[in-house]
Amino acid sequence: MKTLKILPLLLLFVFSSCCSVSVNSDYDKKVDFSPYKTYAFHKTGIDKAEISDLDKKRILRSIDEVMTSKGFTKSENPDLLIAFFTKEREQVNVNQYNAGWGYGWGYGWNPYLWGGNTSVSRYTEGTLYVDIIDAKKKELIWQGEGQGTLTKDTNKKDEKIKEFVSKILEQYPPQKK
Repeated sequence: MKTLKILPLLLLFVFSSCCSVSVNSDYDKKVDFSPYKTYAFHKTGIDKAEISDLDKKRILRSIDEVMTSKGFTKSENPDLLIAFFTKEREQVNVNQYNAGWGYGWGYGWNPYLWGGNTSVSRYTEGTLYVDIIDAKKKELIWQGEGQGTLTKDTNKKDEKIKEFVSKILEQYPPQKK
């Protein structure tokens, strides 16, 4: 019976861990988002992003796709300005495991175990921030953040960036509760 109570929690953990991008967003609770219909990119904000021009283009295309699918129109006289910036950091995983046979289980040192191995893996974790700014007031009204593992494989970059952008912008416009 206890297994049945734990099973939904375990499944939730397994399915949430499959998601390779975790997202958060924050917004100005006093802003009414319904009048905003048009957008443009905030070039000076985007120019400051410390990534390759090719990755910038990938992000811009992905933002265009998502905003268009949400009914927004790109405009020379926009209601919203969209900017983004990135951060990245190197992560290291160290795993130790035992390849031998031993007696008993538990924590601590066991003299009957042998053949342990250590594996070290490195990967780059990146964070993409998407800022949405009221074009008239020049005020930040919404910010989304996506964090996940990056790839250097050029064949997978488009897909990875689309995943980051779409998951971040799923939360825009915010649904007031």
